[in-house]
Amino acid sequence: MELVLSPEDEAFRQEVRAFLKEKLPPDLANQSATGLRLGKDDHVRWQKILYEKGWVAANWPVEYGGTGWTAMQKHIFEEECAAAGAPPLIPFGLLMVAPVIMAFGNQAQKDRYLPRILRSDDWWCQGYSEPGSGSDLASLRTKAVRDGDHYVVNGQKTWTTLAQHADMMFTLVRTSDTGKRQEGISFLLIDMRSPGVTVQPITTMDGSQEINSVFLDDVRVPVENRIGEEGKGWTYAKYLLGHERTGIAGTGRSKAQLKRLKEIARTEMSGGRPLIEDPDFAQRIAQLELDLLSLESLVLRVLYAEKAGKGPGPEASFLKIKGTEVQQMLTELMMEAAGPYAMPFQPETFRDPQWNEEPAGPDYAPPLASVYFNWRKASIYGGSNEIQRNIIAKAVLGL
Repeated sequence: MELVLSPEDEAFRQEVRAFLKEKLPPDLANQSATGLRLGKDDHVRWQKILYEKGWVAANWPVEYGGTGWTAMQKHIFEEECAAAGAPPLIPFGLLMVAPVIMAFGNQAQKDRYLPRILRSDDWWCQGYSEPGSGSDLASLRTKAVRDGDHYVVNGQKTWTTLAQHADMMFTLVRTSDTGKRQEGISFLLIDMRSPGVTVQPITTMDGSQEINSVFLDDVRVPVENRIGEEGKGWTYAKYLLGHERTGIAGTGRSKAQLKRLKEIARTEMSGGRPLIEDPDFAQRIAQLELDLLSLESLVLRVLYAEKAGKGPGPEASFLKIKGTEVQQMLTELMMEAAGPYAMPFQPETFRDPQWNEEPAGPDYAPPLASVYFNWRKASIYGGSNEIQRNIIAKAVLGL
């Protein structure tokens, strides 16, 4: 499928390409495109460049600092950024908590938090999952007890991505143990510098420490940091998860990775000929490309529905499932294409970009194992793919 762009959209594509050519720092593009790890400063640097251009919040309404782009323009922007190797935007502030604040927060909360998110002055993390409460999020046990103008919060959150860098955490807490479990949950914004907040890194199998456990011991949170009504947090959480799952699809990034996969397959040899000419491997690439094209079509439908004022519905679950399956298959095929060169896992090359010992094999090979390991979790976070299938069965099929 080849998208046929209107003259206006084609002009917009050229504008985006010119901007990326001029403003995207080459070092960030190289690190992002090759799978080398980016630090907080790298992401902030890029997001501030976009902020100065007025392009950091493509999905926000214009009145809050959004771009006013059409659905197709948003799609073009994501695709061109991925193709150029631009770092992905960290979603927790821009794409997750900001829509909740806009929809359910009061004016003081909007005035306080939204400009700081736009400028990357505050970094956010998500406090949803707990030990024993992941996919069954309604079973969460972190408690918030009202004490005058504050809540006193005790509990533990886990798998908290980038909590070590975060200034703020949006989190679900239990404010009542009566009635349905979902009705006793509230949505709080917690300052990560508050006394009683402890962040403990978790080292994953790819050697990174991007996820953490967060311990909350008698943390005092002002009542003014509650979004919406007490006990309505489950409603706000579902709204947020719809936006998160839509963003997880990542078609622009996957299209860039598909191009990279083909380049590797043209380089590596099997039986004296490029691997891409092997019928079995070529068929797997073709099937992956078809899946990605179908996913892209659904993403465009969802974007147009959002433009018409309809929030993400069950379609978000389709996007989450297929998006993560495509991403995982891409990393798997790249590992297979690189063969034994992808096997020597050298995590030190990602902790220090200046590491001067020569890695084994071609330059593209060392990051592949790390990316492959890291993307194994994609089908779990944001609600596991098994849970997404249950949502589809109930909401679409009526089962």
